[in-house]
Formats: sequence, C-alpha cells, structure tokens
Amino acid sequence: MHITINHKIYEVIKLLGKGKSGYSYLVKDEKNKEFVIKQIHHEPCDYYQFGNKLEAEIHAYQKLLKLKIPMPKLIEVDIENERILKEYIPGLTVFDMVNQNLSVSEALQQLKNICCVLYQNHLNIDYFPTNFIMYQDILYYIDYEYNQYMDEWNFENWGIKYWSKTTEFMDYIKNNKH
Repeated sequence: MHITINHKIYEVIKLLGKGKSGYSYLVKDEKNKEFVIKQIHHEPCDYYQFGNKLEAEIHAYQKLLKLKIPMPKLIEVDIENERILKEYIPGLTVFDMVNQNLSVSEALQQLKNICCVLYQNHLNIDYFPTNFIMYQDILYYIDYEYNQYMDEWNFENWGIKYWSKTTEFMDYIKNNKH
C-alpha cells in the first residue's frame, strides 16, 4: 500500500494507531527513510469537538514548538488530502512500557517538567501514554494537540490514571484488545 504527500509517494509499513483526529502510519520513502504520515479522518468522536482538524494540528505544533515541548518535527503538510508528514521517533510508547512492566520513572520526571511549562501557559496536552515515546533519554510528545487548561484534564487528575497498571489502564486494555 502507498500513500502520497503532495504527490510524493511513500510506502506504508504499518498502521501505528488511530486517534480522535486521524490515522498514523509508519511509512518509508524511496531511500528507505522512515516517517509518520497522519491522515486526518472525519469519523465522529462523542467526547471531543473539533473545528478544522488539519489547521488545529498545525497550530498546536507551532504553539508547542514555541514552548519547547519535545515533539517529532513537522516536515510537510498536504492540505488537499489532509495529511501531515512527521519525523519518526522510534521506540516504545509509554503505554507499551507500562504494559510490559518497564520502568517509566524517567518519563514521569520529564513529563512533570513539561507539565510545569504547559500549566504556566494555561494548557493541557493529551496525556494518554500512547502519545509519548522515550527515545535516547528524551520523552517525546508525538501528538500535535493541546487544549486550554482545565483541572479535570490535567496530568495529575486524568493522565496519571494510565501511566501505571491501574484499574483504568487494565480496563482500557480489556476494552481495546491491545
């Protein structure tokens, strides 16, 4: 299977995941260099309201980049096909680390520092652990999403519930057959 970004063809290696706004694919170019392509979808999401998803992704990337949140580099945007080409960050997601009983203590420490910056700017990000990868001792936020800060959705009140084998984490696995 192939997918294009502005008429450049990439070979799809595998589906990495589906989120509220799109499908992310691991792809490679003609030189076998790996990237991620996010294809925006318009499937309903009963717990989240969107405007223009592609514009929101680009805006979020720019804002989070200014705050120096470690993220994969945005390489190219295909507006016509609603696709984003991103740098590929290899490694396990924090979700996989928790599921495999690997330590996430370093990731948690780095996330606390990220939260300080976000909270000072009245922002939350999507703290679900599939959105984070530890690579070369750096925690990367691999999603381009943020929201205005609300206590209910901060890391300490919501995200932390999924960063260890809590009831919420185990229920998620059971309900999503990971």
